[in-house]
Amino acid sequence: MEAGTTASLSAPVLAGIVSFSATLVLFKNRSLPLDKPNERSLHAVPVPRTGGMAIMGGILAAALLLRAAPAIVVPAVVLAVISYFDDRHALPVSVRLATHLLAAAVFLWGSGMAPGIAMIVLVLAIGWLTNLYNFMDGSDGLAGGMAVIGFGAYGVAAAMGDAQPLALLSWSIAAAACGFLAFNFAPAKIFMGDVGSIALGFLAGAIGVAGWCESAWPLWFPLAVFAPFIVDASVTLVRRALRSEQIWQAHRSHYYQRLILSGWSHRRTALWEYALMLTCAAFALVARDASAKLVAGTIAALVAVVLAAMWAVDRRWKHFEASTSA
Repeated sequence: MEAGTTASLSAPVLAGIVSFSATLVLFKNRSLPLDKPNERSLHAVPVPRTGGMAIMGGILAAALLLRAAPAIVVPAVVLAVISYFDDRHALPVSVRLATHLLAAAVFLWGSGMAPGIAMIVLVLAIGWLTNLYNFMDGSDGLAGGMAVIGFGAYGVAAAMGDAQPLALLSWSIAAAACGFLAFNFAPAKIFMGDVGSIALGFLAGAIGVAGWCESAWPLWFPLAVFAPFIVDASVTLVRRALRSEQIWQAHRSHYYQRLILSGWSHRRTALWEYALMLTCAAFALVARDASAKLVAGTIAALVAVVLAAMWAVDRRWKHFEASTSA
């Protein structure tokens, strides 16, 4: 029993070491595709991408050690492989979206969920989280740091809910993201690409649902933890749709993008986003097992915090546009 526990606790350490080492190797590999700057980019020089392979290598190593649930791990690996080809060859949007939804359906079916309305809603929710994580991977250290915080919070909540396997898998994902973040924090030397962001988005949704199914946390918990990502991407999508823009095309209108365009550095933007997500995660952990009244108050407080942050960015952006026009 003691040996098994030691091996399990070694999984996050293994994930971090494998991810760090693999990222170092990838960074020195000159054959990686380059993310070249364009009118929608926030970086000024070409940066190697597909660094997410290192994150997935760390996660897979830990998952094998833990013998983690295949229903979660296998679809994530398949998505990472498909996304790697997308990073290199730009697959059609329809193909990418179909694979994201199929992966969510396979996870839910493999977890024992019966087909029905609930399954359809959860497939769409996981598919959305998969994509929005990709949308939010556009600034140095942002998506990687959010993975460290988000999956770290998942691990704490799962441990509190006596779901030890889920806690160890979550901490392993956080550790793998941390190993990659050493090279991705501003100024980024390598980007994770779709191979990393798509897989992490799927894992955020799948583990969020798995924890709910295992009674480790209520269904609102993962939404609260990843609220900064979910709100930014969702509000931006709605705004673009109302302006009749092609919402599937790359753009620079996310809140974090507008902060950087209006003068903030990548480093400052990432640190403020980390602070916001840590706040959301802390609120969610405190209220995880609380009364309905406290949960309602917590959610109201989180909404107020996120809305205040959005208001501040909108106000800054208006001043920036006014000064630019002048």
